[in-house]
Amino acid sequence: MFTGIITGMGRIAAVQSLGDAPSHGKRLTIEAPAGYLDDVGLGDSIALNGACMTVTTLDVARQQFTIDISAESLDKTTGLAAEGPINLEKALRANDRLGGHLVSGHVDGLGSVTHFGPVGESWELRVLAPLELGRFLAYKGSIVINGVSLTVNRTSDLPEGCEVSINLIPHTVQNTALQHLRVDSQVNLEVDLIARYVARMLEAAPAVQPPR
Repeated sequence: MFTGIITGMGRIAAVQSLGDAPSHGKRLTIEAPAGYLDDVGLGDSIALNGACMTVTTLDVARQQFTIDISAESLDKTTGLAAEGPINLEKALRANDRLGGHLVSGHVDGLGSVTHFGPVGESWELRVLAPLELGRFLAYKGSIVINGVSLTVNRTSDLPEGCEVSINLIPHTVQNTALQHLRVDSQVNLEVDLIARYVARMLEAAPAVQPPR
């Protein structure tokens, strides 16, 4: 589990194919900030742009680690197939502060940036989410965009999907890879875990009859 509070901005330094067939995945070498890996061990979980991955090799001296990502995961995520900046978050410990919200690290779909620009001292980010995720998005609800826990300020249901508007404070822009987003950039989305369960319970309710 994660919280959506980015603990470091890293960089995909190298991408190595694990085979020649489309069914093969890739091995990513990640450069982390100084000291970031000092408490990380092999097999630990680290979210990369919101996708939970497993540390397969570790070089603490160089502050680098690798992860293996399957072709299926590459197909369902964005920003994990090429070199560039990336948001990092270590897995949640039982005694950690829950600064964002409960995040599973499982990407639910890909969104597209429709607007990203300054508003006063802050920035407005608008993202078009897939139509099927619209029912999980609500005013003042939570959403994860590229691993960052954010609050929805406005929703607009459109024929092609649900557009959410989000306000980013300068600290968030400066300390996450969201600063590199542009219009038409694709982003990883994870909807609120509680909203997912509520939706499922409401769907199943008519089929469940209380005992007589």
